[in-house]
Amino acid sequence: MAAKGRCRRCAGLCCRYFALPIEAPETREDYDDIRWYLCHKDISVFVEDGDWYLSVSNKCRHLSPQSHKCRIYDRRPKICRKYKHENCDAVQGEYDYELHFTSDRQMDEYIRIKFDNNVTEKRKIRNSVKKSKA
Repeated sequence: MAAKGRCRRCAGLCCRYFALPIEAPETREDYDDIRWYLCHKDISVFVEDGDWYLSVSNKCRHLSPQSHKCRIYDRRPKICRKYKHENCDAVQGEYDYELHFTSDRQMDEYIRIKFDNNVTEKRKIRNSVKKSKA
């Protein structure tokens, strides 16, 4: 569908959240810091193309609740001006995130799987090395 047709039916989906890049976690403590973000309301964390993002669901104060149009369109920020129609949230459908966390419980489980399984594997390797030396 042509961009103008999409804009006429726009619900301002792109104006209802923002996502900021964050450093990719490396240690258990880094992952626990991200778990802390997820303890807060309307926060999610996702990984796209290997990059980590903090997503905050909070609509722009200039989005009209009736028309879903920008009330400061002529003075909108540069990031809004650079937004491309082909990136429109209404057209893209589901995102294909590599990882997507919407709660601290999800991150807690991920941490356990990622690190505790590694500990188990390391113990197995150490034990097998000890046995082979004996």
